[in-house]
Amino acid sequence: MKFFAVIGDPIVHSKSPRMHNNALQILRQNAVYVKYHLKDKTKLRDIVKLFDGVNITIPFKEEAFKIADFKDDSVTCIGSANTLLYKHNQIYAYNTDYIGFLKAIDDFYNVKKVLILGAGGTAKAIAYALKTKNIQILIANRSKARLELLSDYQCCLYDDLNPNEHFDLIVNTTSAGLNNMDLPCSKDLLKNLFLNASYAFDVIYGKQTPFMKLAKQYNLQIKDGLQMLLWQGVFAYELFLDCKNTEEIFKAMELALKLP
Repeated sequence: MKFFAVIGDPIVHSKSPRMHNNALQILRQNAVYVKYHLKDKTKLRDIVKLFDGVNITIPFKEEAFKIADFKDDSVTCIGSANTLLYKHNQIYAYNTDYIGFLKAIDDFYNVKKVLILGAGGTAKAIAYALKTKNIQILIANRSKARLELLSDYQCCLYDDLNPNEHFDLIVNTTSAGLNNMDLPCSKDLLKNLFLNASYAFDVIYGKQTPFMKLAKQYNLQIKDGLQMLLWQGVFAYELFLDCKNTEEIFKAMELALKLP
């Protein structure tokens, strides 16, 4: 039997076990997928070795990059990983977040310019995804330190954002909203930015965050991170089991999320 997990802090809210276990059952795989709550990032490498493969979520995606013995091209470019395999006594790192994001925004048309709020591992993956499509990107963050690690992209602090600048899509990659109260940046700034935007995307899923509620008030087409979660899970599953059953895996995982 193979053992897989999702590792993060917090982790109780994760729907990944439900998705993966349903797919494993429907596709008749001898494997199980669990949650692992990790507090200390210095123990990540040791914990990964307990499993055949893991998904990595907040706040360990950049640490996952650091501990890997092998990194695929996307991981090297992004600087973070969300999928790790442990085989032959080595850790292999991949990033399925970026392709999951591209699949999730398939129905957002004529997106030419995007504002990304936040500068963590997920922001890096989304920026890389958009870059592969030659879409103009601006990454904004509260603090300067993280932005200094993103020299390949145009960056600024929230305080330096032009509130009247036009962006087709605004993406929140921060954890603001998990407690149902916070916005990633000031409300007045977001109101102005939403006036000129067409789409809003929040990587948080399963709840109407303040970011999403505000975007809805300005009649933007909105989407949370559920489709991104689904698609990154599909591609991670294919890596875990070394298979190519994209459509069947997607249907099984989607069904799992619809179950009560």
